[in-house]
Amino acid sequence: MALNPDRFGLSCAITTPMREGGAVDLPRLVKHARHVLTEGCDSITLFGTTGEGAALGLPARTAMMGALIGAGVDPNKQIYAGIAAASLHEAVEQARLALDAGAKGLLVAPPFYFKGVSDEGLYAWFSQFFDKLGASARNAILYHIPSVTAVSISVGLVQKLKTAFPGVVTGIKDSSGDYASTEAFLKAHGELAILVGDERQLARAVRAGAQGSICGVANLVPHLLRPLVYEGTDSPVVNALVDEICSYPVLAAVKALVGHLHGDAGYGAMRAPLEALDDSQRKQLFAAFDTITRAKAA
Repeated sequence: MALNPDRFGLSCAITTPMREGGAVDLPRLVKHARHVLTEGCDSITLFGTTGEGAALGLPARTAMMGALIGAGVDPNKQIYAGIAAASLHEAVEQARLALDAGAKGLLVAPPFYFKGVSDEGLYAWFSQFFDKLGASARNAILYHIPSVTAVSISVGLVQKLKTAFPGVVTGIKDSSGDYASTEAFLKAHGELAILVGDERQLARAVRAGAQGSICGVANLVPHLLRPLVYEGTDSPVVNALVDEICSYPVLAAVKALVGHLHGDAGYGAMRAPLEALDDSQRKQLFAAFDTITRAKAA
């Protein structure tokens, strides 16, 4: 299967290590970012869903970008920034912060407080967002994750936005978990970078033309995900791992497993209102993770 060498590739929806009380743990963030980039990720995406991005204000975002850039992570090649806000003003400020720091691109969720909004209303919101960013707007990936936002990015909305903002809207991340949605995006917008959030559907989508993934399991096994992204090869091990993680609160499970990999329980804290796994859950999850990944090694 011939693949475009300029394709998006694999980006880690990186977890945000927290100290007790909710402050971001910058040294642990830097350590983990270096780890996933070394182990096979092409980039990291800060402030995404797995990174508790909707709970991170501008001061935390500023500190995180600064820590990573100061540690030698190249923002122009290796950092995407998630945008998650109900307020247009806040969304623009989040984007300006990232773009001014040199981020390669943005992962832009729709405004999520008001439900039942039309494509026309969303088009107006996104248009104002891009207009306010002006010439700095670049590499915007539209984020379709209706299970979280309860606001969908439709095929028709993407058509209007890519036409109005050519070269700015460059991709779609489909985290709906519905492969029919991915197929529809590929059919209508195959020239864009179609990315898949559910790792269990990733290889199939790549074989159909998808360009890669921004995903949470890249925090754990990027080396196992690269064949899915670059060869379209299915992985029963990845599928089993995702199934296991999805039997727990997903964000807390991924974060606990990051700590398990680093031998450092300090990675497991969550920012309120989210809660960390309890001791019993962690013990069961770690045992299952070790069993599943050992099966691959064998």
